[in-house]
Amino acid sequence: MIYAGAGTSGRIGIVDASECPPTFGTPPAMVQAIIAGGEKAVFTAAEGAEDSREAGRREVARRGVTELDSVVGIAASGRTPFVLAALEEAKKRGALTVGVCNASGSFFEGVCELVIAVVVGPEVITGSTRLKAGTAQKMVLNMISTCVMIKLGKVYRNLMVDLKVTNDKLQDRAVRIVRQLTQADAAQAADALTRCDGRVKQAVVVLTTNGSPQEAERLLETNDGSLRKALESAEGGASAR
Repeated sequence: MIYAGAGTSGRIGIVDASECPPTFGTPPAMVQAIIAGGEKAVFTAAEGAEDSREAGRREVARRGVTELDSVVGIAASGRTPFVLAALEEAKKRGALTVGVCNASGSFFEGVCELVIAVVVGPEVITGSTRLKAGTAQKMVLNMISTCVMIKLGKVYRNLMVDLKVTNDKLQDRAVRIVRQLTQADAAQAADALTRCDGRVKQAVVVLTTNGSPQEAERLLETNDGSLRKALESAEGGASAR
């Protein structure tokens, strides 16, 4: 999935994309973000960059978008040239195209298979779409990415079972998740996580089945990485025996 936007909309796409790897354990390429003006525009306004249709097409082409991908265009007005061109190029390549905007009857409707138009009304500061429009866009992107990750099995119940343990806070969270799902004590959960290289789903399977990390990994692989399916499979196997 690739977000494409300019200015505030582009930065919001970057925020959501960058939070997927630590939260859901996704590879960086799974959820990407394109912003008009490139990396420099993340920190410094590049207002003129949004008018370049060629740049929008080029960024999508450079990423080798195919029918297996989705491109989500974000623009308060639904008519930003950079974003429209990115969507047009993606559509030409067979990708799913989605438009997130804050205006009804926008240009997105002529390009996108799906349009999510959240009409928030006039801004408190006229024309400053970083306010209501930007806030609404962030909420929509949160819902899109979260629902996708749930469908991919990266959430179990309401827990981030694919989070990356990269600091002390996340280590503590991983221990709490494992304890909550297995009723293990803190020491047992921490030990299982250590044996499973910090992978929460694998640690949960190990503690639930009393198997080895290798057996847990094979069980998860057999069930497409879904913790729910892996636990159900293990339970079914135990019942059969």
